[in-house]
Amino acid sequence: MVMDNGNEMRDFLVSRRARITPEQAGLPVFGGNRRVAGLRREEVALLAGVSIDYYTRLERGRAHGASASVLEGIARALHLDEAERAHLFDLARAAAVPAAPPAPRRTARQQVRPSVRRILDSMTSAPAYVRNARMDILAANRLGAALFAPVLSSPAQPANSARFMFLDPAAPAFYLDWERQAQDVVATLRTEAGRSPQDKALSNLIGELSTRSEHFRTWWAAHNVRFHRTGTKRFQHPVVGDLTLTYEALDLAADSGLRISAYTAEPGTPSDDALKLLATWAATLDQAATAPSADGG
Repeated sequence: MVMDNGNEMRDFLVSRRARITPEQAGLPVFGGNRRVAGLRREEVALLAGVSIDYYTRLERGRAHGASASVLEGIARALHLDEAERAHLFDLARAAAVPAAPPAPRRTARQQVRPSVRRILDSMTSAPAYVRNARMDILAANRLGAALFAPVLSSPAQPANSARFMFLDPAAPAFYLDWERQAQDVVATLRTEAGRSPQDKALSNLIGELSTRSEHFRTWWAAHNVRFHRTGTKRFQHPVVGDLTLTYEALDLAADSGLRISAYTAEPGTPSDDALKLLATWAATLDQAATAPSADGG
């Protein structure tokens, strides 16, 4: 799936101004016969302090020379949140690239350094894994492998949270609030696509999911974006049952695009008990895997 930088800029701006009413923007409304949803182009231009011609040019993806102050004005006019503002700047940067961009960067599988693996393994009471910006799971500690066993063993390979979410029929049973989490995954991938439009592996993943999942295709067209930093997720684990866990995303400064996702349970809750049971189960599996066979081999 090839990303058209100019079209991405256009579609994002159109989608953002369509959701804001003149009343929300503090503009007077005369009569009730508006033919467009949300704000008109001239209203966005007025609020952003630019000419209608200049804003129209930006909305058509012609962002070359757009200053930070102009983009900030548009972000304010459209009431963009932090993730949306960053996405606007990413799209403007990409749309300003000349017609013959450099060759796409190599997207060989990223490696997890030994020191990062040791950090993972030291987190004995918290499920954790390392993923890249495309949501490929590259490494996990013992508890992380136990918690995300349905993802890691899924027929939808290589192991990737988005691929599992949309292509494995077991996903809605594993994620108790599947629809919310699935929309978050789409928004996270949309954010990354704006940041890295030349990432061929990311484009291929988006193309695969768009082709094979109607849900993904529909939500992708909404152009929503978000930062995936912290929050709560609910799981139905096949061994220990319901879990409500808080996650934290920890970027690895020395490894661009890699981050550790770690999960914890509120102490004293049923989820805390279930997590401890999961740790016991994982340890039992490890012992069984390393035990000598009955014939002493």
